[in-house]
Amino acid sequence: MADALEVEVAGRPVRLTSPDRVVFPERGFTKRDVFEYYLAVGDGIMRALGERPTTLQRFPDGIDGEAFFQKRVPTRGVPPWIEKAQIAFPSGRKADELCPADLAHVAWAAQMGTIVFHPWPVRKAHVDHPDELRIDLDPQPGTDFRNAAEVAGVLKTVLDELGFTGWPKTSGGRGLHVYVRIKPQWTFVEARRAVIALAREVERRAPDQATTKWWKEERGERVFIDFNQMARDRTIACAYSLRANPRATASTPLRWDELGSVEPDDFDLRTVPARIAEIGDPHAGIDDVAHDISELLDWSARDATNGEGDMPYPPEYPKMEGEPMRVQPSRARKQES
Repeated sequence: MADALEVEVAGRPVRLTSPDRVVFPERGFTKRDVFEYYLAVGDGIMRALGERPTTLQRFPDGIDGEAFFQKRVPTRGVPPWIEKAQIAFPSGRKADELCPADLAHVAWAAQMGTIVFHPWPVRKAHVDHPDELRIDLDPQPGTDFRNAAEVAGVLKTVLDELGFTGWPKTSGGRGLHVYVRIKPQWTFVEARRAVIALAREVERRAPDQATTKWWKEERGERVFIDFNQMARDRTIACAYSLRANPRATASTPLRWDELGSVEPDDFDLRTVPARIAEIGDPHAGIDDVAHDISELLDWSARDATNGEGDMPYPPEYPKMEGEPMRVQPSRARKQES
């Protein structure tokens, strides 16, 4: 193994051990490559992570080794400058998560074997009030990234009509994410209902392409708009986060006019820093405007009046007020017969 290195990041010393350990075997990328990638995309990833409680997806021995999600900052062996934020899980339990205040926090996490960064949609100052809507476009079997891009086009039309600015990015896999910055004035429940209302409107306009059906047996060959990514403690890989796949792809911000001409594999550990150097960060203006979601909440109330109320939460969540039964439709029919 090569000797450990000490690198100054954001004015802080960060130690990098085992820099030549292979993390992505298929590409030959090492721990040092991962570390240097995160320094190269520093401005962009701090725009995505800054002051956000963040869960770390760690692979200490590379992507083919053991992996785990770390939601709590260790109590020992942590630099004194590491910032934390306390968050509450749906169960009521609490945890002090990493809360990146500068790029040194990201570098430290990379040193700890972090490949994927999963920030909450909140900032340290308002941990119970999201400041962004996250719309996850998830291609179902029989569909692909191209289909997600088509649904994203319908979503953009709806956002434009609302006067909202949406910020698209690849998921790093087959799907797409679109973020909308909002004022931190609403609860997780309200933000989730706003996303459900938005998703239903997209579904109405493109019923053969998009679905909000929670149960897989009802989705068909359509793109699922995963509204439950707005539930408390559900997180997705942030902009510029690497993904733990053989190609070492990255979740990458896009311009809207790129959607029809790119593929997820275009963006990886090697190509993304070069892309930023050439065109800058397409999400550079994401914090310029924070929107009011009152109209979406009006849509949600209208839908409820028309018989389209809340949708099921994930199975590990406590039963929520107004939530329908969490029973698979086919199983419910068997129980009734």
